[in-house]
Amino acid sequence: MAYENLTVAELKELLRERGLPVSGKKADLITRLSEGEDTTEEAPEETQQETPKEEIPEEDSPDEEEDFEEEGDFEEEGDFEEWDELHTARQKPVLDESTKSALKMRSEQSKKQPKFRRQEWFRYRRLSKTGYRKPKGDDSSMRKNRKYRTPMARVGYGKVAAARGLHPSGFEEVIVHKADHLDGLDPEKQAVRIGSSVGNRKRSRIHDRADELGLRVLNRRQIDKRGDL
Repeated sequence: MAYENLTVAELKELLRERGLPVSGKKADLITRLSEGEDTTEEAPEETQQETPKEEIPEEDSPDEEEDFEEEGDFEEEGDFEEWDELHTARQKPVLDESTKSALKMRSEQSKKQPKFRRQEWFRYRRLSKTGYRKPKGDDSSMRKNRKYRTPMARVGYGKVAAARGLHPSGFEEVIVHKADHLDGLDPEKQAVRIGSSVGNRKRSRIHDRADELGLRVLNRRQIDKRGDL
């Protein structure tokens, strides 16, 4: 079978059916599939012979109901096929134990951290929608740490330094604006975040190139192909 003519999404689907890992570049996926075919061809013919099936008595009617339930489960799984085609690169980072413990500690620290709000956010609706800013003014109740006021962002709320700047999954985020920027990235440690100003044409090229290199796109989205796209 000519695996070179298939896309990365189709290759990963074949690997999932055979119970093989789906990480890596396109060349790795093709090698993994070809090696799997070699092992099946070398299997002895005795194991491939079908065993005679036993006749099922007509009284076992409950099994038929279970079969219908399993078919319903497959129909539910079919709803996620579009999602699988959309998210083809599901690469996970390769982390050491120290980084994993640092990410876990940062997650626990974030749960205890209060939500920093802007001064007078409860009085003006426009201020409640904006981000945090340092309070100023001689008569500022928030700056003077008066009670019932929102806490200010301080040095003591800083997270563990080992996990600083990392995505919650453990990847190091790299912002890209062209497909050429993906060359040289490490799929085991780095993940791609496409710039907000990138159009659909370049975004589609970045998706295809990321699938070839096995890179994960953090802000991947479905593109409506219109016109010459």
